[in-house]
Amino acid sequence: MTEARSMAAGGSRIGMSASATSHALRALEANLGVVVVDRHAKDFELTDVGNRVLQHALDVFTSLKTIEQEGKAAAELKTGVLRIGSFGISSSVRILPMLVDRFRAQYPGIEICILEDPDQGVEQALTEGRIDLGVVVLPKPQFDTILLAVDELVAVLPASNPLTRHERIELRDLAKFPFIMTQAGSQELVRKLFDRCGLVPRITHELSQLWSILDFVSRGQGVSVVASLALPDSFPGIVTRPILPRAQRRICLACRDEARLALPGRAFWRMARSVSPSGRKLAGG
Repeated sequence: MTEARSMAAGGSRIGMSASATSHALRALEANLGVVVVDRHAKDFELTDVGNRVLQHALDVFTSLKTIEQEGKAAAELKTGVLRIGSFGISSSVRILPMLVDRFRAQYPGIEICILEDPDQGVEQALTEGRIDLGVVVLPKPQFDTILLAVDELVAVLPASNPLTRHERIELRDLAKFPFIMTQAGSQELVRKLFDRCGLVPRITHELSQLWSILDFVSRGQGVSVVASLALPDSFPGIVTRPILPRAQRRICLACRDEARLALPGRAFWRMARSVSPSGRKLAGG
């Protein structure tokens, strides 16, 4: 119901009529002795206590799914489903394929489902138990994490830009040109970099798709800063350069609680740790 934002639509998803759903909800409230739904709200909204009850219910549901999967999969890991959240190109194209291919070769009966969402969306899906594992950008102190890669922000310029003569580009020099701001996962890191240097970029465009950013840059519409792992091997009309000061991001595999992972998730976690640059779990992200 909270996902559907409607009591009737939520009940329909689990095969219950609107009246049956309403009756079940009132029975729950009577049993708990509290009101969990704000019936004065325009849409379906939970009360404060309702939101707390929901989180506990999600925790219970996650535990039940774990128990069910443990029983069905058995120690040989012949069957099961593993849901992994991914924040974008850097994760989905550069990092996960090698891990997924290696895991599938070892556990061909495990179905892997990749769900792509911005970093905050992956974080929320992990918190709510809708995915088992997620690839996110550190820090994430609320999760158990394993380092997968260290990425660096780079400048992206038109090939004709005079700054391309330099091997490295000072951010203050880049800030003199019209700037194309990414709306993808590295946006927060880019903004923090400018803030740290006391600079304000001259933002002329804000684009969410990497290919759009690269196309705009190649046509001389401005310069940009993106994560190096997100970049294709080549793109006509652009040049990339390291930035000074340097800005890195650490990309990790995350879960809510390593000890509570179901068998497929636990196996993937162990495999990721074995190929981690640090070879260990990161304490607190």
